[in-house]
Amino acid sequence: MKRSRTTSLLLMGAAPLLFSACQREPEVQEGLYTSVETCARETGDKASCQEAFASAQKQASEQAPRYASQEQCKTDWGDERCVEQRDSQGHSFIGPLMAGFFMSQMLNNRAGFNSAPAFQDRNSGWQRPTPGARPDTSNAFRTGNTGMTPVNATPNKAVTVSRGGFGSRSSSRASFGG
Repeated sequence: MKRSRTTSLLLMGAAPLLFSACQREPEVQEGLYTSVETCARETGDKASCQEAFASAQKQASEQAPRYASQEQCKTDWGDERCVEQRDSQGHSFIGPLMAGFFMSQMLNNRAGFNSAPAFQDRNSGWQRPTPGARPDTSNAFRTGNTGMTPVNATPNKAVTVSRGGFGSRSSSRASFGG
């Protein structure tokens, strides 16, 4: 009698874990977009695309690589992609133009999204600030693409991936490159 009570208590305690492990994994829609319009066409959510673009622009001024001269910048980013910019503190620097933005948002009526600026290098490859890196507020000049992560993503195409949960594979996130 005592064993059956202990067993039933253990099973009742483990039941929520078993049920949550079998629940569907959250789905995330991710994409690299070159305009708000293409983002809205792919995702069907123009308001979130506009917010993601604005957020990415703000991040770009803080996280873009900084160079002491146009020539140094052009070496990494190409002739037409380097301009003088200002960060939120009014400091001037030479850096690449934001060529697009990343947006990821939860599906299944879950609010919220993440965004990041995207920069196109001289070889037409895409790069983004390294996730988790702190914005550069030192006004120090960098050499090369330090603080940037190359991304293997197709522009203007929304991709739906599953995230987290029991039995998920970490490789399902690798296609986004971040």
